[in-house]
Amino acid sequence: MTQLLERTPTTTPQTVRERVRFALVLGALGVVFGDIGTSPIYTLQTIFNPEDPHPVPVDPENVYGVVSLIFWSMMIIVTLTYVSLAMRIENHGEGGIMALITLIRSWAMKSRVRVMASLAVLGIFGASLFLGDGMITPAISVMSAVEGLKVVNPDLEAFVIPIVVVIIVVLFAAQKFGTAAVGRLFGPVTTVWFAAIALFGIGGILMEPGILVALSPTYAFGFLIGHFHYAFFALAAIVLCFTGAEALYADMGHFGRKPITVGWLFVVLPAVTLNYMGQGALILHDKDALASPFFLLIPDALRVPMIILATAATVIASQAVISGAFSVASQAAELGYLPRLRILHTSTDTYGQIYVPWVNWIILAAVLVLVFTFQSSTALAYAYGMTAIGTNTITTILFFFVAFRAWRAPRWLLWTGLALILSFELLFVAANLTKILHGAWLPLAIALASFAVMATWQKGRQIITGKRTKMEGSLSDFMAEITAGPDRIATVPGTAIFLNRGKTTVPLALRDNVRHNHVRHENIVIVSVDIATVPRVPSTQRVVVDDLGDPRDGITHVTVNFGYAEVTDVPRALALVSPKAACGRLDLDQAIYYLSKIELRAGRKPRMMTWRKKLFLATSRITVDAAEHFNLPLNRTVVLGEVVEI
Repeated sequence: MTQLLERTPTTTPQTVRERVRFALVLGALGVVFGDIGTSPIYTLQTIFNPEDPHPVPVDPENVYGVVSLIFWSMMIIVTLTYVSLAMRIENHGEGGIMALITLIRSWAMKSRVRVMASLAVLGIFGASLFLGDGMITPAISVMSAVEGLKVVNPDLEAFVIPIVVVIIVVLFAAQKFGTAAVGRLFGPVTTVWFAAIALFGIGGILMEPGILVALSPTYAFGFLIGHFHYAFFALAAIVLCFTGAEALYADMGHFGRKPITVGWLFVVLPAVTLNYMGQGALILHDKDALASPFFLLIPDALRVPMIILATAATVIASQAVISGAFSVASQAAELGYLPRLRILHTSTDTYGQIYVPWVNWIILAAVLVLVFTFQSSTALAYAYGMTAIGTNTITTILFFFVAFRAWRAPRWLLWTGLALILSFELLFVAANLTKILHGAWLPLAIALASFAVMATWQKGRQIITGKRTKMEGSLSDFMAEITAGPDRIATVPGTAIFLNRGKTTVPLALRDNVRHNHVRHENIVIVSVDIATVPRVPSTQRVVVDDLGDPRDGITHVTVNFGYAEVTDVPRALALVSPKAACGRLDLDQAIYYLSKIELRAGRKPRMMTWRKKLFLATSRITVDAAEHFNLPLNRTVVLGEVVEI
């Protein structure tokens, strides 16, 4: 027995930490790197596509130059800009363009309001580009994988689009069930994927070992300078090698900086680099491989299993981008750039797994339109680069602005870094602008449409808020009025909870109840929900109680604080209010909740352009019911409304 006990391994805190780190790295491989990890399927094929409006001639010098430029683009954009720099800036653990926007918004109240506002607007356009990316990624990724069937048998080409459509429809239809059940497979599947593309890449390199010299930056620089008339246009396709880089930063809050860094440097970067090298070697060895260098790199016997694995990997990549779109839309709504959206949480134990029906079906419709319009991944690739490099460039600008304020690094060093990285990224932007007429207009149109919706909603919301404030009137004056004439207003027993935007104005529902019914409840609680510019708020800071100066008048104000990534469950938050703080009057089991509903109508005054008024009114119709949004009990919720013209 003693020997058995001695041989039993003990679990030390260090062992637990190592297991957690491994699990986080594995999870990051499945969620974070799906998009960038499946880019080798179509990147080189697009660059050397003879049907490209600006084709790159296939000769050894150009192949070395392209492969070298791909490698160093990943090093500069992903390794340097995102992994080494941007991921050092976080908002209470959260990363991504929305985290940068919230940091800038929090500073806008203190200094340089116009500059901060302009940067926030730029950030929202970047978020709009990311939503466009969420529409293009499922289309190009799944299509590029299924197109491997044409390599196996050209007669199967007619089945490619129907299979792609079925996969995409099933993928989006399954979103409402969440990804918790299959999410555990994401990491292992993508791990097998990276191992496979690395091995096949090594097989290609063995055919032409000389391709390894492309790791030298001199080949990238020589191609860019010596063959600029080819290289410039090639940049529009080379950008495909780092699509999905924003996901590394955006998902930092879920996995942490270190697991993502480890996954990129020790798994993803080596695997994709080896595969790009192998494809380049194959093209040098056999120019006929240009039709599909990724799948022709695979031995015939393994091609069908690899197509299945590629399809699984691209579905995972699509899932990650779709989830990212849900997250961006949810955060934009909480920050006031979109109306309240119906959000379903699909996991009880995993933070961040949400489903937004409106966003899901809009993206599905857009993806199907893309599939039927472009018909091939190569044609769609012309449109894809603009979303990726647009988001990257805007993230770079916002990051350096935040770094100027948050870091103590020498200004000259930050300015130099900004100039070098931004110059490199702007080259990609300029190259993608040459593809406007060949499909790049589409992501720009999607982004502009998304941006117009968000900017219009924010503007309209400001106008409505101003008018509503005048209608509500001063809360202190109203309290003085009802306490000065108690004979004119009857007091009924019970607790009434009125949701309001703050504690300086009167809830419209409370004013209407007193004005029309001439009654007030014995205990009145005015609740304001405040969405902080942090993802989560500690429970100790959840509620703030204020008796408004007179603890005997039966009127209490409660501020409920939520992070922009949290569920706005008001009754659950109010349960944290101690009876002592509320003077023993808060009876949540029997309380009646009152909501002030605003019915919007188009007015004649030129506060907004006509088309923006119509857009604002149309957008307001998708606003989720306030009772559902705040999780109020429907059998104890009363809604009183007012008409407001915009």
